[in-house]
Amino acid sequence: MLKIRLLIITIFLGFTFVNAQPLVKVTGTVLDLSNNPLQYVTITVLGQQESTLTAVDGTYTIYARTTSFTLKYNFLGYKPFLLKINEKVAGRITRNVVLVPNINELEQVTITNKQNQLSNTSTINIADLASLPSVSGNFESILKTLPGVSTNNELSSQYSVRGGNFDENLIYVNDIEISRPVLIRNAQQEGLSFINSDFVTRAKFSAGGFEAKYGDKLSSVLDVKYDRPDSNQLVFTGGLLGASLSSKYVANKSFLLLGLRYKNNNNILNKQDNKGSYSPNFGDAQLLYQYNFSNKFNISALGSFNIGQFKLVPEDRETQFGTLETQLRLRVDYTGQEIDSYRTAGGAITASFSPQPNLVVKWISSYFTTRERERFDIEGNYVFDELETGFNSSGFMPVRINRGIGKYLNYARNNLNSTAISTEIKADQSFDNHVFSWGFRLERNKFKDQLSEYHLTDSAGYILPYDSKKFYLEQSINKLNEVNINNYTAYVQDSYSLTDNTDLQVGVRGSFNTLTDQILISPRLLLAYRPPSNNRIWRFTAGVYQQAPTYRSIRAYDGSLNLNQKAQRSYNASAGFDYAFDGLGTRLKFTSEAYYKYNQRFIPYVVDNVRIKYLSSSVAKGHTYGADFSIGGEFVKDLVSYFRLSFMSADQDIIGDSYQKRNSSGQFTTVYPGYLRRPTDQRVNFSVFFQDRLLKSPTYKVHLNMLYGSRLPIGSPLSERYSDDFNIPAYKRVDIGFSKDFLDDIAVRKPKLLDKYFSSFIAYFEVFNLLNINNTVSYLWLKDVDNVQYAIPNYLTGRQFNFKLILKFKNHQ
Repeated sequence: MLKIRLLIITIFLGFTFVNAQPLVKVTGTVLDLSNNPLQYVTITVLGQQESTLTAVDGTYTIYARTTSFTLKYNFLGYKPFLLKINEKVAGRITRNVVLVPNINELEQVTITNKQNQLSNTSTINIADLASLPSVSGNFESILKTLPGVSTNNELSSQYSVRGGNFDENLIYVNDIEISRPVLIRNAQQEGLSFINSDFVTRAKFSAGGFEAKYGDKLSSVLDVKYDRPDSNQLVFTGGLLGASLSSKYVANKSFLLLGLRYKNNNNILNKQDNKGSYSPNFGDAQLLYQYNFSNKFNISALGSFNIGQFKLVPEDRETQFGTLETQLRLRVDYTGQEIDSYRTAGGAITASFSPQPNLVVKWISSYFTTRERERFDIEGNYVFDELETGFNSSGFMPVRINRGIGKYLNYARNNLNSTAISTEIKADQSFDNHVFSWGFRLERNKFKDQLSEYHLTDSAGYILPYDSKKFYLEQSINKLNEVNINNYTAYVQDSYSLTDNTDLQVGVRGSFNTLTDQILISPRLLLAYRPPSNNRIWRFTAGVYQQAPTYRSIRAYDGSLNLNQKAQRSYNASAGFDYAFDGLGTRLKFTSEAYYKYNQRFIPYVVDNVRIKYLSSSVAKGHTYGADFSIGGEFVKDLVSYFRLSFMSADQDIIGDSYQKRNSSGQFTTVYPGYLRRPTDQRVNFSVFFQDRLLKSPTYKVHLNMLYGSRLPIGSPLSERYSDDFNIPAYKRVDIGFSKDFLDDIAVRKPKLLDKYFSSFIAYFEVFNLLNINNTVSYLWLKDVDNVQYAIPNYLTGRQFNFKLILKFKNHQ
């Protein structure tokens, strides 16, 4: 431990003697040959981490950490342009650039630019990924700082968007739709998400109102791109929670991305109430290779192999909770173990063909197979006490009364094998001021699911509910399911300009699912108006979103399948306003959007940790409405910070549900509960990602991430009512990270040994859950002999320290 402390002190204090000099700030405008501004031109400083995009008026600002450097301007349809800059002293300079069209890709510029303007998405700042302090380390952690996104679990990569559940979110990597394992029921079982952050060059996220070219889900779209790198590169990241190695190789007509990752969050899990021997090991390998046969034709291959095993031999648990008036304590001694594992393998081949300058056609074929295993046989002997209230100098409170003594047993032997095969064609074509897009997709999903599990509770020698004539098992499941589902989908959309300041996009999706035999038609519209001032934009979206049944949604609590389930349907409308302005000494961007969703038909569910349990035989309707706000900018030069706030209300009415209630005279009456809060009804969400510099040196930085999510409704898993009349407390979390780049170009002197082998050497020291807040993720439900049920909170992770290094090796070619 002493060695670790000395290492940290050496890293963060050993280089304070380094004198820094100001950054070079480059501003300018990017134009085409007709002097029209170009939006979304990517500008990077070669050999450094700095990158930016041009604004709607073609302007840009970027910082370099040396006085001699090269800027690269890259935009689809135009030839890449390299601008060498060699200044004698640091300062501010202006460079205006004119890009020359690439004849073979000229019309693709119109395609891309028009679709970007008419996309109801927000661009994710890729430069923030490494700096964001995150326990999970997955790419999806940055989504939880976006408006409209809510979560109450730092260990999970799953998220809820505007009242939807985790299964309603679409994820694409290079236009390939990605799915996730089914059996995971606790976030600690989650491993590495499919997205490799080292490969991501662009990412967009839509919290609703997305266009027709995206798939048939109800809530959101994450669109990630792995693009051609600028140069050869080898990057190693290592820390207390895992390691990764990524290699990027560029040739004349091809490029290769190869990544290996390993994750082990044993240090985090050991801080939980459940004490025991944790062994969580996760790893993956991912490869992307693309070869350009000509300027018109290329083929790329994406391969992935992702494995994970979570093993737990529990020992004991002690949880103390309650109020000032009533203090409760649960003590549990365990025997048995849990072993959960998954394996996902597969890949995709994409052929891109541009037979004409204004036409781009893609053919994408993919195959993925997943094998999941769930094994646990755990017995817990518990003592449930009520403690004396007040304060005790010894720290140990005496027991006031015993609430229950007993045991519970959890057993499972579950196996799920799933396969997804798909092929699709997508095309974009421009003519006049139109961009016409269409696509067709065939998909086949196979599931073989063997379920065998039960839960037994025994309090003071009585099996609950008590019946002397039979042995009773709660939640006993023994099923074997085999299901094949075929999906056929198609879309068409057109983006065009109504006036110089008004753009319109109209599209429609059609789909057919062999499980439902339904033909689903989903029209969608997006209208954008940009006043001549060019610093603001108004958006309006409306559309129908329909989600065909999946294996998740048709499987009930007991493992039985509802093969008569129909598609879920939602009618969405939203209005947004974006405004860019100068304030607080920098350029700020304010975004806002108000939305309303009428869920005409959806399958109700309950949420247990990260597992969704559908009431597959029920149907519900509901409303969701709210507003999202965000403001961000470089409050500190070269460091982007964001403040986000969301308000939302989501309710549901399960059609035909009712329960019996005894009135004051002792008679039972039937109650129809009507509209109740949805399990994801988190009324308020607030997030801050703020970055600053320390010690009067640009090489030392601090990265602060704060999240707040208000209470979530929850109910007993054995309740006869479909109402959640209990609440999970508000989620509050603060993570902070400190970084130092020892080879920062702005430093006068650098460590010679590091400078010889590395182009970048960055150290991070992070404190997770800085305030050590006990956040509740779920509850353990126990009963006493009077059949009174108690909710014992399962807490998330406590305060934890982490250290990691990101090393970029020099290219000695």
